[in-house]
Amino acid sequence: MPASQQHVTSFTPMGANLVDGGATFRVWAPRARKVYVCGEFNGWVRDESSLLVRNGDGRWTGFVAQAREGERAVQYIESHDEVYRDRGLRIPRLAVGDTDTRSWHATSRSRVATGLLLTAPGIPMLFMGQEFYEDKRWADDPPNHKETLIWWDGLATDKTMSDFHRFTRDLIWLRRRQPALCGEGVRTVSMENGSRVVVFQRWVEGIGRDVMVVASLNERTLYGYRIPMPGPGRWLEVFNSDVYENWVNPSVSGNGGSVQADGRGINGLPCSAVVTVPANSVLVFARDFGE
Repeated sequence: MPASQQHVTSFTPMGANLVDGGATFRVWAPRARKVYVCGEFNGWVRDESSLLVRNGDGRWTGFVAQAREGERAVQYIESHDEVYRDRGLRIPRLAVGDTDTRSWHATSRSRVATGLLLTAPGIPMLFMGQEFYEDKRWADDPPNHKETLIWWDGLATDKTMSDFHRFTRDLIWLRRRQPALCGEGVRTVSMENGSRVVVFQRWVEGIGRDVMVVASLNERTLYGYRIPMPGPGRWLEVFNSDVYENWVNPSVSGNGGSVQADGRGINGLPCSAVVTVPANSVLVFARDFGE
């Protein structure tokens, strides 16, 4: 039986939220096939009881009675269970229905998936080869399934793989430099199904150091797109995933390194900024370049 819907309403906040007797979970994953909640509270078991319920608007919800404050959460989008040799597709193939993994659709969508993983709260887990765009399933008996071996040589000979590795490496460094990306503070401040853009705020409790993350699965670049901002003035564009398409992307879209939050407050934040959101991208805005 899927996760209980107790305490879940149309007003339930996104993410994990403590309530009486446990926690509610609400995530936006319109193209996901299944979403599970696993942790110390259920022995990291992925079964029917940890399966969130899909709603008609692309959100997945559930109530977990065992969840408590202080639980450690590991976030992942690939693991040895999902992408074993006779199971699901790896992200590059899943992104394009098991067709051309060297296409822009595959690489850009894969960057969004990994970008969300590395900017979300919790402990991110990268499965072997995920960091450099391995698109083959794996096996624990490689002598019988040699086609599942990780293609290490691709880092030196395949530009798609080396570009993706650079993307992952730079985003991990950004996570280290910006303490908000390793903190617990998170709030979804904009989520538009029509534009296919989600914006969330990260911060360090009691300190600030706010970071704004913009993720788009729109296959067109959006110009003049207004996003909520937690403070006025200049915000640096410290990360733009579009630059990693055929590094350095000669046709990169973005904001020239910074934006001005000089607009009206929206969605509970005091200011807003007009930004350019590249197609299938992740942008990160911060006050400084980090530590």
